[in-house]
Amino acid sequence: MDVAPPGLNAVQTMACGSCSLENSQKLMFMAHQKKVRDGKPPTREELQSCIKGQHPGSPNNLTLLSFSGSLHGRTMGALNMTHAKWIHKLDFPQLDWPMASFPRLRYPLEEFTRENREEEQRCLEEAEDLIFNYNKAGKTVVGVAVEAIQGEGGDNHASPFFFQGLQDITKKYNIQFLMDEVQTGCGQTGKFWAHEHFNLREAPDIVTFSKKMLTGGFFYKEHLRPSEPGRIYNTWLGDPAKVILLEEVVKVMKEENLLSVVNDTGKYLVDGLKIIEKDYPGVLQNARGIGTYCAIDFPTIEARDKAIVDIRNKGVNVGGSGESTLRLRPTLLAQRHHVDIFLNVLNEVVQSMASKRNTAPPKATKAAMAN
Repeated sequence: MDVAPPGLNAVQTMACGSCSLENSQKLMFMAHQKKVRDGKPPTREELQSCIKGQHPGSPNNLTLLSFSGSLHGRTMGALNMTHAKWIHKLDFPQLDWPMASFPRLRYPLEEFTRENREEEQRCLEEAEDLIFNYNKAGKTVVGVAVEAIQGEGGDNHASPFFFQGLQDITKKYNIQFLMDEVQTGCGQTGKFWAHEHFNLREAPDIVTFSKKMLTGGFFYKEHLRPSEPGRIYNTWLGDPAKVILLEEVVKVMKEENLLSVVNDTGKYLVDGLKIIEKDYPGVLQNARGIGTYCAIDFPTIEARDKAIVDIRNKGVNVGGSGESTLRLRPTLLAQRHHVDIFLNVLNEVVQSMASKRNTAPPKATKAAMAN
């Protein structure tokens, strides 16, 4: 609990991000049904019908809202809230749950303030309309799940305005607000939890974690605690050995003040990406990031994939996300001299690509990028 998101006082460990999300879904469904029963125990009919997967014990009228571009996991329940790539979902039956549009911001942010605010407002209105219409159709929305930053979907960001507005909608409809921090938790954005950047009016109801946290799980508010033992359960309920390792990771993060390192390195990285982007406008665009959780776009998936291969062949490990995004996930220990190595490699690769398009500017030097 030493690193619990502010305002959350309960935690359940799990094995991975998918099962963390799946069991968080269960919490949201159980909380809704507890309200429906007015806190009373389930009826005999509910207990018997749920064994057969039938109503009323297994409600057939409850849904959860998620967003386009999201990746919440690959198990069947999580897949109902995953909308990033066909490879995740093809051939698997899915439930009729609402999906709202996630904002697609334009960059540089300072040049598109009005347009981005309108885009986020449009997405918020769409989300609320979906909740209203699904409720009206008898398919009650009991919760909303959103990633603090969409990773697999293309490093898609939204502003505090969007997340505050989304939380306000969940409060208006008295439903749960889940923040998926499986990819963003544990410091890479310069705060331990990415949603701490959003100045939410109160903590999310649930925050899921995994990956850099070494084990899976979720923090949650006390009102979501199950009434009966065993409602949230699996063989290992996480991995105690990984929790011991996590304790040491957190200790080192504090001793070496790594969140400050991440903030300094991240700013240096984004500034460097913007310089190269400016030099090669036909090859790179949309440099962005918080902390060292950074990305930049290529014009096509083919260009992005070739760049990944060329960068890796020069000794730097990078990855892709979305349709044509190069995503960067340096270690928390990364410093400016590590960024210089990457930026020089990126500049070499992009210069080669630009020269083949006959659009190469004078070669940017390391000193120029540093300025």
